[in-house]
Amino acid sequence: MFESLSEKLEGALKSVKGQGRITELNIAQTMREIRRALLDADVNYQVAKEFTERVKEKALGEKVLTSIAPDQQLIKIIHDELVYFLGETHEGIELAAQPPTVILIVGLQGSGKTTFCAKLALYFKSNGRAPMLAAADVYRPAAVDQLKMLADEIGVPVYSVEEDGIIVQDAVRVASEAVSAARKQARDVLIVDTAGRLHVDEEMMKEVTDIKSSISPHEILFVVDSMTGQDAVNTVLEFNQRLDFSGVVLTKLDGDTRGGAALSIRSVVKKPIKFASTGEKLDALTPFHPERMAQRILGMGDVVSFVERAREQFDETQVEKLQSKIRSESFNLEDFLDQLGRLQKMGSLTDLIGMIPGVGRHVGEMDLDDDAFKHIEAMIHSMTVEERRNPDIINGNRRRRIAGGSGLEVRDVNQLLKQFRDMKKMMKTMTKLMGKGRAVNLASLMGGRGIIQN
Repeated sequence: MFESLSEKLEGALKSVKGQGRITELNIAQTMREIRRALLDADVNYQVAKEFTERVKEKALGEKVLTSIAPDQQLIKIIHDELVYFLGETHEGIELAAQPPTVILIVGLQGSGKTTFCAKLALYFKSNGRAPMLAAADVYRPAAVDQLKMLADEIGVPVYSVEEDGIIVQDAVRVASEAVSAARKQARDVLIVDTAGRLHVDEEMMKEVTDIKSSISPHEILFVVDSMTGQDAVNTVLEFNQRLDFSGVVLTKLDGDTRGGAALSIRSVVKKPIKFASTGEKLDALTPFHPERMAQRILGMGDVVSFVERAREQFDETQVEKLQSKIRSESFNLEDFLDQLGRLQKMGSLTDLIGMIPGVGRHVGEMDLDDDAFKHIEAMIHSMTVEERRNPDIINGNRRRRIAGGSGLEVRDVNQLLKQFRDMKKMMKTMTKLMGKGRAVNLASLMGGRGIIQN
């Protein structure tokens, strides 16, 4: 995410690289380039102006340390200001003292509200809560069915109102009855999906206002498509004026987003960004941390988030078992398939690569394709149990059978087996170097380099 903005900010700092100190002349040139980079990223004009003025004021007011190059010092100032404009600290969902915690989800049609509702439900379920969804988007064709389908995937109940098999078009009734149903069913979190329009109109605003009055939600989250740029600012202002929402959710951050919404909204409405959605999968939702996002914008990576995701998929017992297999050279294709599945659960490959310091800004230059995993899985699933556990027995005839079963070529099977052998050697070497008790797994190797780029 934000590869274009990261690139342009890096280019803007070239004017101070190699300079002995920060001066009014080189800082003025740099600020012009940074302002242009922000505006190109669709950041609100006033926000871009305020940002560069604050950076300039701090840069000219700093005593240049002889041990620090001017560009490094300026990056630190820019980083701190990005954190400030993004919200400084992470603000999560405040749970009600008396369940259920009622969360009202609002936003325009197409912003990803319904999918976010399911993602948020999964997020709470994964954290030991018992969520329920309320289908109060009663107008859009198949909206209720869509929510139910998503809810079925994660095993979460949906409350809707139907009479004689027809959906009752009374969103206020659905929301208010859902609160009672959640209480009776001991559901401690209720997430209410609402209708949106292609643009803000009085009818939509009146309905969500009536829902708010009816259920008195503990949180109101405004969902915004990150790709809408400055247009998102106007929409968020109107919603905030009517609803006084408690937080913002940025969706589609994995797309061709330029970063304008993320940098503008927090400054304009003074409301925290609480979540960021970075993919289509229902587990592709992360709490928004301003400092981590600032680091990623500046191409510094996000090691903390990477480690957190890895810990969710790899516990100590599994790591010890894996290391034992690597040391005894019994690591096989069944183990590899398991590791591959865990890696995919951590998020999209592009997102994970973007978390690695020094690599994130170059993601756009890489040939990354998550579909490559599907080819690898197809080949391994086409093998017998004996072949997975002992790849050395896979001869020419077996390779042809595996290729035919997976719909691929023999050369693809050859490449997989060669890369698997290379990865095994690499993992064994790294395990020896890291010493006993230190973790090494497919996540740390990012799939053994070539394998993920098949």
